[in-house]
Amino acid sequence: MTPALFLVDDLADGDEITLTGDEGRHAARVRRIAVGERVQVSDGNGSVADCEVTAVLPDGLTLAVLSRASLATPSPRLVVVQALPKGDRAELAVETMTELGVDEIVPWSAARSVVQWQGDRGVRALAKWQRTAREAAKQSRRAWVPVVSPLASTTAVARRIAGAVGLVLHETETGVLDSASIATMALPSAGEIVIMVGPEGGISEDELAVFASAGAVAVRIGESVLRTSTAGPAALAALSLRLGRWG
Repeated sequence: MTPALFLVDDLADGDEITLTGDEGRHAARVRRIAVGERVQVSDGNGSVADCEVTAVLPDGLTLAVLSRASLATPSPRLVVVQALPKGDRAELAVETMTELGVDEIVPWSAARSVVQWQGDRGVRALAKWQRTAREAAKQSRRAWVPVVSPLASTTAVARRIAGAVGLVLHETETGVLDSASIATMALPSAGEIVIMVGPEGGISEDELAVFASAGAVAVRIGESVLRTSTAGPAALAALSLRLGRWG
């Protein structure tokens, strides 16, 4: 079984790590990890240490560092602009995209999004997305925790597309955007691939026009119409295979 991964704010140098705080309490009290077991500790920014438990504390673990690694930033970066979904579909989308290797998630206030982030509700919702991404990274043993950026407007998304490869997931020919096949289109070796996922009601014609002017193209994934919570993960899977992220 793959060793459990615990996330810390700072992965200190040295031959020994004391895992404390929430992660330490979870490891000692909930996971009941014992002396002699192997675990991993990461800062969520690519640095990871393989360790062996040498002592169990009331609220943590003492770990002997066996080896360290620093994983390079994935290139090109995979960025998903996710229109705000309804209900628990938001957490499902964030969780699944994290497990499948997304590098950044940008919440998008699309014209047809039923959910709106305003005031304190928006602050709480963004924090929840960030917690979900962090927990999903731990579960999937990712040394890189994806960035969950602040809520973006359509104009801000268009600016993000400039200089990147922008892909708008769309179920039909738009008449506004040029179309490309996600299976055969040319992909960059560096920079960013920005994937736009619309809300359940679809992306409006005005939004499509804005994205077209920024250089985005429309792509379709298969014959099925996917929900907003599954379209992003499906695109990530297809692109990960093509980019060689998955062996």
